[in-house]
Amino acid sequence: MKNSKGNIITAIIWVVLILISYYFLLVPINIQSVGFWAYFCIMLLLGAGLFLLPQVAVNGKKITLKKELQVWSYLLRASMLIIAAVGIMAIYSMPLFHAHRYATLIDKQEGNFAEDVAEIAFNQVPTVDRDTAQRLGDRKMGEIVELVSQFSVASDYTQINYQGKPVRVSPLEYAGFFKWLNNKQAGLPNYIMVDMINGKVTLEKPKQAIMYSESERFGRNVERYLRLNYMNDIFGNFSFEVDEEGTPYWIIAVLEKKIGLFGGTDVKEVIMLNASTGEHQKIGIEEVPTWVDTVFESELVIEQVNYNGKYQGGFWNSIVGQRGVLASTDGYNYLAINDDVYLYTGITSVVRDESNIGFILVNLRTKAMTFYSIPSAEEYSAMESAQGAVQEKGYVSTFPLLLNINGKPTYFMSLKDNAGLIKMYALVDAEDYQKVIIGVTVEATFEMFTNKGTATTEKVSELKEQFEVIAKITDIQNLVIEGNTYYYILLEGQEDVFTANITQSERLPFLKIGDTISVKYVEEKETVNSIVKLL
Repeated sequence: MKNSKGNIITAIIWVVLILISYYFLLVPINIQSVGFWAYFCIMLLLGAGLFLLPQVAVNGKKITLKKELQVWSYLLRASMLIIAAVGIMAIYSMPLFHAHRYATLIDKQEGNFAEDVAEIAFNQVPTVDRDTAQRLGDRKMGEIVELVSQFSVASDYTQINYQGKPVRVSPLEYAGFFKWLNNKQAGLPNYIMVDMINGKVTLEKPKQAIMYSESERFGRNVERYLRLNYMNDIFGNFSFEVDEEGTPYWIIAVLEKKIGLFGGTDVKEVIMLNASTGEHQKIGIEEVPTWVDTVFESELVIEQVNYNGKYQGGFWNSIVGQRGVLASTDGYNYLAINDDVYLYTGITSVVRDESNIGFILVNLRTKAMTFYSIPSAEEYSAMESAQGAVQEKGYVSTFPLLLNINGKPTYFMSLKDNAGLIKMYALVDAEDYQKVIIGVTVEATFEMFTNKGTATTEKVSELKEQFEVIAKITDIQNLVIEGNTYYYILLEGQEDVFTANITQSERLPFLKIGDTISVKYVEEKETVNSIVKLL
């Protein structure tokens, strides 16, 4: 009777430990999850140990322990058997046995780049990458004293299309446990929005505060809240987005393994959680509203793209012959097309030379992939070419953004200094990466690239009215573009950038900051003027 009572207490302790550990570990109860099997075996062994230890402590007799040790032995063997079975299933799920199925996880369609990717104006080109957006967001928070003492900006900075323009959004988060205690009743009051075109940062206030986030503790932590509602689902990344009215949501992909028990990860459904109200629903991929931009996370897409390129000819061909084996390049970027976000990356041969055989665009909401068979420079070669044009300045290039300029694929990059600040811009012909145009503004860079650096200010002056200005130089930079030296000058009291070709005056190389100059110029665009004559 006493032994039976002790076993009941032990069982209660075991169940409590299981519930507490599950509350914090949040393992999906799903046989396709390796984490579930590991958790199951650990809890099984823990239970066996709990039932065995009291007997050791109280009785201390070998004859009494014999049965308990037998139970422990059986449970240990059961655990080892489960681990072995999981290992066998993991091996069976590998591409060695299912190469063709891995290759067909994503479908590839051929496309026409000039038709599919519309040309955009220079003032619609996104210049702000994630790193720059994060710097701008942190700076914005630093300006708001009443918020910065209690909150910080989360590192999400998800790229979305919001009301027809590319932006990055990220929620605030509590700046520590005690800040959470002080503010948990009111929730997170704002989220950050960064315009990727002009870098403007706004602190957006939703109609209702954000009550469910990754920085919440206990029941309102977004992962715990959804796990307790969807205990069997395997979650992908938690993507923070806002709809067209500015309402914040968490978008979570529900994953499944399509090959064997553990292979071929893909998305089968989507969970949408209103970050303010906690309302949630699980829907099919085809039901996802068009304002949602990210269902398939980038890493999953790249993985499937590489499976597609690697195993088209079978498993052994990917190792021995490698005939037709392709791979994505080592980076990717995003394009905003028709209110959707597309992942862009180059496709190169498995030997990884300095050229691409083409590139792909993948819709991150539907996973529709289009391949464009256009031989081009590998992205890092283009980045090195852009950096080489200003090597004396030591600027570092961002990963290229693919644009359509005059029907041709063209790499656009921002050039940053050591502090991470954008100083210049570069356009590189994707098919000939030695053709590089560098400019201090997006507008000037586009103009020079379109004209291939051959337009002279004398030709321009014949068509446009000339003006004159006398001012002190506040900054001056020079660049060599296709053999021609161009000077970019900032003048005191003038917001515009003044440009001049070396042919305009032999005095240009000797000008320095602080000199007062008198020039005639013509207005090019809103922020750029071309110097016609140095007086």
